[in-house]
Amino acid sequence: MKIHHLRSATFVIESKDKFILIDPMLSAKGQLPPFAYFKHKLQKNPLVDLPANSKDVLSKITHCLITHSQKWGIELLSHTDHLDKAGVNYLQKNNIPVATLERDSSYLEKRDINVVTKLKFWEENSFANAKIIAVPAKHGHSWMHNFMANGAGLYLELPDEPSIYISGDTVLTDNVKKALQEFNPDITVVAAGNASLDFGGDILMPLSEILEFIKLSPNKVIANHLEALNHCPITREQLKSELIKNDLLDKVYIPPDGEILEIAL
Repeated sequence: MKIHHLRSATFVIESKDKFILIDPMLSAKGQLPPFAYFKHKLQKNPLVDLPANSKDVLSKITHCLITHSQKWGIELLSHTDHLDKAGVNYLQKNNIPVATLERDSSYLEKRDINVVTKLKFWEENSFANAKIIAVPAKHGHSWMHNFMANGAGLYLELPDEPSIYISGDTVLTDNVKKALQEFNPDITVVAAGNASLDFGGDILMPLSEILEFIKLSPNKVIANHLEALNHCPITREQLKSELIKNDLLDKVYIPPDGEILEIAL
């Protein structure tokens, strides 16, 4: 298996002839508004362009997974860091088969996206020759999560490949712990940017929960959602420093944008 880390939460799982795109935010640098105006440095998103090698891997995509995209069908509440206009256009133009939560499917279908698999929590589905199971995600501990597009983590088993659990935009919950324990994934992916908006509390795991997630993960961990959005303050160097302090660095990949990880069973 190869993991092509593109930027933030956007990456590609390569397995034999399958190239599975995760959460396509494909806009050029600065084409999206800031996600926080006062709490964090005021900058348009994304903070960086896609890496130079992204064009090549995006030309090979066969399938797409979207962890979350909308809240109440309101465009203003859509999560463009996981599916932006450029991502929508890409999926439309190439008619890419998509798997997403059932409750998000009609929102995407209205945008002419080819949703072929509609996921319900904890139910096993087949997609891109993989077994896939959606795990509930909670986009914040405070009242804020009621206003967020609470999406899903996704557990995948591809033939003759390491299993992978993408925890998605979530804080550490009993459901996340259950997935780590019951699925025993070979690879876990954690959104490690510690995002927050101008009001409410953290909407992603704070550093203490990131470290606990890594400790609970049975095998290797990939940390993403870093250094690409203005509401995600944790840097790769800060995370690396904390991992060193907690003797966890050998367990974690912190890929720069454009890196390709090769992971075998």
